[in-house]
Amino acid sequence: MPTAPLPDLLESAEALLTPAEVARLFRVDPKTVARWEKDGRLASVKTLGGHRRYPRTQLHTLLDARPDHGRLLQTLQEARDLATDTGAHTTAAHIDDLITTLHTQDEKLRRTPGT
Repeated sequence: MPTAPLPDLLESAEALLTPAEVARLFRVDPKTVARWEKDGRLASVKTLGGHRRYPRTQLHTLLDARPDHGRLLQTLQEARDLATDTGAHTTAAHIDDLITTLHTQDEKLRRTPGT
């Protein structure tokens, strides 16, 4: 008699990130991540070994709570346009890189676990 396949526990479990991974995603020091937790902006779970892990859904909440994120993107886009208009094409290219990096980081944080 064949048995039904077991569900893939890794896919159903929520993705957990280390403090270093969270710090890399937000481009901050790992001590900042610990401070965010202490301030109540980020929750963690402890492993059996006592290490902290952060659920990816917590990062979505933290990302959405950044009030100045949209304003930062708008300012960067305006600066890029000004640099282009004044012929500072190298500067405009660097600003484009910053804008791309912000969008890339947002996409990494918003990805659903397991994809």
